[in-house]
Amino acid sequence: MLDKITKIIQEDYKPKQLPSDVVPVSGKVYDEKELINLVSASLEGWWTEGKWNAEFENRFRRYIGVNYALTVNSGSSANLVAIHSLTSMKLDDKRINKGDEVITLAAGFPTTVNPIINIGAIPVFIDVEIPTYCADLSLLKDALSKKTKAVFFAHTLGNPFKVEEVRKFCDDNNLWLIEDNCDALGSEYNGKKTGSFGDFATTSFYPAHHITAAEGGAVFTNNPQLFKIARSVRDWGRDCWCSTGHDNSCGKRFTWKLGNLPKGYDHKYIYSEIGYNLKMTDLQAAIGVAQMDKLPAFVEKRRANFDYLRSIMKDFQQFILPEPTENSRPSWFGFPITIADDSLSRADLMAHLAQKNIGTRLLFAGNIIHQPYFIDNKIPHRIVGDLTNSDTIMNKTFWLGVYPALEQRHLDYVVKQLSAYFGDLK
Repeated sequence: MLDKITKIIQEDYKPKQLPSDVVPVSGKVYDEKELINLVSASLEGWWTEGKWNAEFENRFRRYIGVNYALTVNSGSSANLVAIHSLTSMKLDDKRINKGDEVITLAAGFPTTVNPIINIGAIPVFIDVEIPTYCADLSLLKDALSKKTKAVFFAHTLGNPFKVEEVRKFCDDNNLWLIEDNCDALGSEYNGKKTGSFGDFATTSFYPAHHITAAEGGAVFTNNPQLFKIARSVRDWGRDCWCSTGHDNSCGKRFTWKLGNLPKGYDHKYIYSEIGYNLKMTDLQAAIGVAQMDKLPAFVEKRRANFDYLRSIMKDFQQFILPEPTENSRPSWFGFPITIADDSLSRADLMAHLAQKNIGTRLLFAGNIIHQPYFIDNKIPHRIVGDLTNSDTIMNKTFWLGVYPALEQRHLDYVVKQLSAYFGDLK
């Protein structure tokens, strides 16, 4: 059956080509290989975490250059697992307790901040710099307090923050570092992949991201203790570390004595962490395995699209164009633009581009402290500085797509429509 289906897919499947006047901001890019893997995994009938997932995790961790990778069901879950793992009693004095503080960014995606709130910690917000859109590290010292336990930053739109400097700050002050790498898969800082510097790092496989598994994400680390805790948190909180479908890996399944449970209580039903079921399926992982073959080319195409778009937009005085962080090679998720002309309406410009089939997005939550859920829930937080650039981003910043399906003809069309818009304003 698989041979027949494979032949049909190879003969009949043709990747869709985007018209020159349709420019989505993001999207998945795939061919028959993903479909063949998906059908193969389906016909095997296992479906939950299995051999495809093991291959995907191994290939992913080798690509990043870390010792451990753990797939989960979304990038948001990856962030939740990472910071929730740092509340484990196994971490003794370094564990994050309720009321402790985590330094993060006001300008970013909500699910970087929400797990901090979820564990009862206090987000401490610092501003970002424009035009890198990454953390303003001059504020780190002022953000530090006796309650600080961790730093949790995203590499904004694929542009790495100065992660070696942040790593040193964390080491000097006995803090955890979590890299939200969801928008930056393939980015490099000083020749190393982002996601390889933190105690934990995370990524997303949502269709808009660098590779996709339909949904999904991953948590990765070089720390064996943190990996074991994270796996327990992902797998219901159980103490057992057997792979799905396997029993008695420890050889002591019915001889453990933990907690106040009777001796010999089945180790598969002993829970040492507060956990959930956040696993990825083998069907998703099969797609991810095929995507890993394409990832290096995807990264290079994103870089090329970014460079080309920047070169043809350099004469637009109405915009502040993005800049990569010094010593970095971003794997760009998008092309952020800040409007420099106060007379221009961002909403009108984005509406014009939408009418011309050009996708745009805001820089996520803007300044998150102004979001309705943040205000309505009176979420405890601390602010360092005045968040001026975060407010600017909230009011004046948007981004364009550079994902691999876009060709130079699409980017030329974007610039043509921008020029037409500004010409009509004169």
